Amino acid sequence: MSKRWFSEHRSDPWRRKARQEGYRARSAFKLKEIQEKFNPIRHGDAVLDVGCAPGGWSQVACELVGREGLVVGVDLQATSPIDGAHFIVGDIQDEMIQDATREAFNGRVINTVISDISPDISGRYDIDQAVSIDLVTMVCNFSLPLLNPGGAFITKVFQGPGLDALVRALKRRFSKVHRFSPISSRNASSEIYLVCKNLKPHHNGLIQTVGDEINDALSKEGILDEGNEEEDIEVKTGFSVHRRD
Repeated sequence: MSKRWFSEHRSDPWRRKARQEGYRARSAFKLKEIQEKFNPIRHGDAVLDVGCAPGGWSQVACELVGREGLVVGVDLQATSPIDGAHFIVGDIQDEMIQDATREAFNGRVINTVISDISPDISGRYDIDQAVSIDLVTMVCNFSLPLLNPGGAFITKVFQGPGLDALVRALKRRFSKVHRFSPISSRNASSEIYLVCKNLKPHHNGLIQTVGDEINDALSKEGILDEGNEEEDIEVKTGFSVHRRD
């Protein structure tokens, strides 16, 4: 971590604002900006927050859905309790954790999926960006089949190879897909948020998953060599995240 980043982090006005207003992370204001512009979360909604720690987005989601709503968060790291939220510690790819996540909704349909996840930063942007795309596809592959038709999906992703393919895959599943850069993001940040609204009723009829579509697109572009997929990088498949607040 550079001295410059640490200095900017300490003097960051959004970080100070988060402390003053009782939010656990400055990223809470990113979701607030998304909500103000696109209104994806409604009062009474059931919301799934994937990669929820330390809980900034869950705090905002709980405020938005009110007492009639429900927020379920999943992360490898424990998240301190929040009134109105139910947190599960574990890997969302683990079948037991997936079952626990479904059970936590107690039969309620999921109206919105939110995910403000990032990879553990390696210092090499090409690796971090590739893992960011991989994390988002994992979120999609698990959560979209659970999302109610007409529902919304919000995720962070790093810009680079695979982003356009991800957007195309999401446009096949949602009526509206917006790219959005919140004011509260750092000036030097390469992150972007995808805000997807109105999940199409027949999206489950698509033959390929989001991950399959992206891999096919990258292979056609010569970016992904399927023969050497596992050669260079060991990627953690859980949602152990380093949040660049």
